[in-house]
Amino acid sequence: MNRASVLFILLASAAHAQTKEPIKVSDLLKIKSIGEVRLNKDGSQAAYTMTSIEPDYKYNTQIYLAATDGSTPPRQLTSKDNATQPCWSTDGKQLAFVRAVDGKPQIFLLSFNGGEATQLTHFRYGAASPKWSPDGKELLFSSHIGMKELIKDSILNPTHEGPRWPFEKPGSPFQLSSAKPDPDGTPEEIRAWLENNVTDKKAKVIDRLSFQDEMEVNPDFSFNQWFTQSLQPGATPVAVTHGFYDYNSVDYTPDGKSLLISADIDSSQHPDRALESQILLADRDGRNLRLLLGEKGKTFNNPRLSPSGRWLSFQTGPTSFVSIPQLIIADFAALATGKTDARTIIPIDRSTGNPIWSPDEQYLYFTAQSNGGAPIYRVTRTTNKLEQLTDYNSGTGGLDLKGARLVFSRTEVADPSELYSADPGLKSSKQLTHLNTDWLATRNLSLPEKHEFKNNIGETIEYWVMKPTNYTAGQKYPLLLDIHGGPSAMWGPGEASMWHEFQYFCSRGYGVVYCNPRGSGGYGIDFLRANVKDWGTGPTSDVLTVLDKTVAEGWADTTKLVVSGGSYAGYLVAWIVGHDHRFKAACAQRGVYDLATFFGEGNAWRLVPNYFGGYPWESETKAILQRESPITYVSNITTPLIIFHGENDRRTGFVQGEMLFRSLKELGRPVEYVRHPGATHEITRSGDNRQRMDQMLRTYEFFERYIKH
Repeated sequence: MNRASVLFILLASAAHAQTKEPIKVSDLLKIKSIGEVRLNKDGSQAAYTMTSIEPDYKYNTQIYLAATDGSTPPRQLTSKDNATQPCWSTDGKQLAFVRAVDGKPQIFLLSFNGGEATQLTHFRYGAASPKWSPDGKELLFSSHIGMKELIKDSILNPTHEGPRWPFEKPGSPFQLSSAKPDPDGTPEEIRAWLENNVTDKKAKVIDRLSFQDEMEVNPDFSFNQWFTQSLQPGATPVAVTHGFYDYNSVDYTPDGKSLLISADIDSSQHPDRALESQILLADRDGRNLRLLLGEKGKTFNNPRLSPSGRWLSFQTGPTSFVSIPQLIIADFAALATGKTDARTIIPIDRSTGNPIWSPDEQYLYFTAQSNGGAPIYRVTRTTNKLEQLTDYNSGTGGLDLKGARLVFSRTEVADPSELYSADPGLKSSKQLTHLNTDWLATRNLSLPEKHEFKNNIGETIEYWVMKPTNYTAGQKYPLLLDIHGGPSAMWGPGEASMWHEFQYFCSRGYGVVYCNPRGSGGYGIDFLRANVKDWGTGPTSDVLTVLDKTVAEGWADTTKLVVSGGSYAGYLVAWIVGHDHRFKAACAQRGVYDLATFFGEGNAWRLVPNYFGGYPWESETKAILQRESPITYVSNITTPLIIFHGENDRRTGFVQGEMLFRSLKELGRPVEYVRHPGATHEITRSGDNRQRMDQMLRTYEFFERYIKH
């Protein structure tokens, strides 16, 4: 190709880019995302969920069907209400799925012979996570049941016995009163009257350790139990798990004779204190429950049997949060008979997910967050050889393998979510959906440039720089330092939750730089633990070095630097502006600012003993918590700061935001506090879409107030 031809192509490409629109905040409503992916027996058809956003800002999730060879366009199978958790029948002639009915999930059946979906379950506790029995005669499903309901249920608990584990109610053992309620009566009658107040939600009585869920203070217990139900009209569910325990997963063994169970069962400890989990085996009806894998101080979960039932994969690790579970393959037949406990540890220092056996049992496939992406891996069972099948520049969501087809969803910079089909070795792949292709064809995107450096403790820090969408060499631009939470989260080109926000700020003329500082996931156990007892200084050094290196490229305006982050990154933003004054404005979202009070206020309170080695009343830990809390340095904060918190955020606790705001307000500093009614900690990922847009626009508007001065 001659120089004239090359010049023509470059000019044409530049002209085409100029005709495209920048990403808009309202483009958030255009993004369609793939969720669950399930293949039929021979791998020729994929049932998957797709979530879109309606004009009224509400999410809409429906089930679609795609030919995995791409021979026909995907077609929609469900249309009304939300439909999730598709599950193929053994013969491939029906699909089970879950839809809410009167506020409870229930299982529906959809026949491929035609007709409307019919409701199979009408269970008072709801039904979810459907799984077909190997003989196709029944379905296995789960239900969440409250403790008081479980005690009173004459079928599930004929003797109306309470839990065997210590209830920890002070003064007397737990029991439900049968006395007549009377506020002026005997102590038993008074107790009955008080219990009615709890039932009528006039009081909440808390005597458990983990009393906060994601949205509110919740003193009540509920347990995940499992049931089977035949396909006969009018059939009733039959319990296969029992007791006041959480059964995380239950599945049939391939021969259909037994149930493989992952559960948290310990009758000697209160469930809030029993952090261990076990893998168990039971007969098909749930009887003869016996332990396969379990150990004090360890978790055993995510069991997956190979197609013949010969091999078992599972994860195990310590109960500590700052750890990476090992992925292991064991001989299931030998394990079940107690002959041997020989295990093969898969050689990967990453947190793994979505384990799937190949039909010939030679490979175990899985995904793992790593180096900014979520690649697909496989390990050869006989040699323990590990292969990485996709790169670090994309993220894998749903994944399934049947026959000679591997089907998965992928997130990449060019497209936030699409479905792909490939051969088992991923030598070639085919895009099956084009959910976002049309509207993205009219948008101009910014592509990240990857860099890395060695920090002061010898860890390699990876970071990505995104220039403004319409970047012109020689001009200066505002630069946003965006920080991830966790602290063990990981960002990169395969990160779906930040796809729109990164592109939006680039479209508004900002450069964006983000990194994975010490303590992030995706880089191994040593990297993960590198911020233990050091949430502030070390990670701050990493993210500010990333900023300095980006500024050194020469295009960023150093008078227009801004910083933003949520959750742990809300913490780090507050820490940074309490120690550094280079930023024109800052945004701290749903953060933790006083670690001692966070111990009591957030349901993620175990981060305190796990990361800082103890509790707020212990003198050594108390000193560390004070040293590591941003509120300690609040008088040093002079950077204009906007603070966000959801009113129902119980993961970090909304009082954290109020404390930081009131402190800065009393000090007379430029600060604004935004509360989103009903919002939880997940507001920016899966929250109300008007509130997601509101938070993004308020952040942008706040930055604009100060960088334009």
